Amino acid sequence: MNTINLQMNKFLISIILMERLPVEVIGNILSRLGAARDVVIASATCRKWREAWRVHLHTLSFNSNDWPVYHELTTSRLEILITQTIFQTTGLQCLSIIMDDVDEFSAAPVIAWLMYTRDSLRQLHYNVRTSPTINIIEKCGRQKLQVLNLSHNTISGIEPSYQRFPCLKSLSLSHISISALDLSYLLTACPKVEILTLLSLEIAMSDAQASMELNSPSLKDLSVEAISLEKFILEADSLEKLQLKDCTLEVFELVGKGTLKLLKIDDVSVIQLDIGENTENLEVVDVSNFTIMWTKFHHMISKASRLRGLRLWGVVFDDEDEIVDMETISVCFPQLIHLSLCYDLKEGSLQYSLQRSFELKNVIMLELGWTVITDLFSQWVAGLLERCPHLRKLIINGVVSEAKSHEECQVLANFTTSIVSLMRKYLHVDVQFEYE
Repeated sequence: MNTINLQMNKFLISIILMERLPVEVIGNILSRLGAARDVVIASATCRKWREAWRVHLHTLSFNSNDWPVYHELTTSRLEILITQTIFQTTGLQCLSIIMDDVDEFSAAPVIAWLMYTRDSLRQLHYNVRTSPTINIIEKCGRQKLQVLNLSHNTISGIEPSYQRFPCLKSLSLSHISISALDLSYLLTACPKVEILTLLSLEIAMSDAQASMELNSPSLKDLSVEAISLEKFILEADSLEKLQLKDCTLEVFELVGKGTLKLLKIDDVSVIQLDIGENTENLEVVDVSNFTIMWTKFHHMISKASRLRGLRLWGVVFDDEDEIVDMETISVCFPQLIHLSLCYDLKEGSLQYSLQRSFELKNVIMLELGWTVITDLFSQWVAGLLERCPHLRKLIINGVVSEAKSHEECQVLANFTTSIVSLMRKYLHVDVQFEYE
């Protein structure tokens, strides 16, 4: 009986404490829950929490992955559920409607959701398929919107002089069908945009267009993934981060004022890559699964005297006789502290590289990897360790095939033995092995 009374007292105390919380604080608590189902359940706690839901809730999310029941409801029932939930709020600032693997919604209720929240909304994350298709840019509120993430939709008929987003700072387009001209107009209509993400866009080019040209004086961060174009020209005077992944481009040209700090390229096919002559502010260059001509690539980044991180991973040289010139790296990038290298080693090139006189004085983290291990790898590790006097951490990455021949097993065993022996000379270095 005493246990029951104690539990009852705790419950009553919690109810009293919840009643004493300011309604604005309750609204923040509910907003942190985010998921609509959780918000509705929590708001049923008492009258004050219901009031907080109606008046002070600022974040609400409908995500088909959050609750299996979303997939069991009919589309019309789901439309009613979302409509009733949204219409009981009065000042939503962040609305997320992500309906993957859900049948198409009717256009009318979706338009109603957007129109109802357009005066207060600051963030909209939208992935809804409708029939007929609606122009989301036309319907969503634009005056206060700061973040806009759109997926699986069509955008057309952009009029930058009319459809302006004066406060938008982040724009993400994923699996969107849009013309190159409309994308250019959309970016022009966002005079304060700083972050732009383009993923798997279906870009329509007119007969008169040979390239896609984007211009944004405020853009600081651009991420482009899974896009194919003949020519991509970006004019961005404030760009600091450029990330290209899984793209096929004949020409990529960046026109700017040398503000770029991070360049990341992963699995990109490009014939001509131009990031401009002013690369003095580059701090990180990360290139993986990419074919490079070392002389041209080095010329592109050679002025980056502030470079602190260089990663060349799984790179293939256009000329078989080319190598990564370590002496040039040590001279051009004196502030380098993190170096990551993984490429096919050739005996002649390796010996030539290690015979050169160079020292990577400031490198404190060295990451080396192989795709096919040979006895040359041990020599490479030993040679680079000698030239990194202040090294603190060494990471060895390797690919180990499931079906290994006797020769492969012997090479791996020899490597392990040599590394154990080698690291006795470098007890101050932390060694980490990562195999896949």
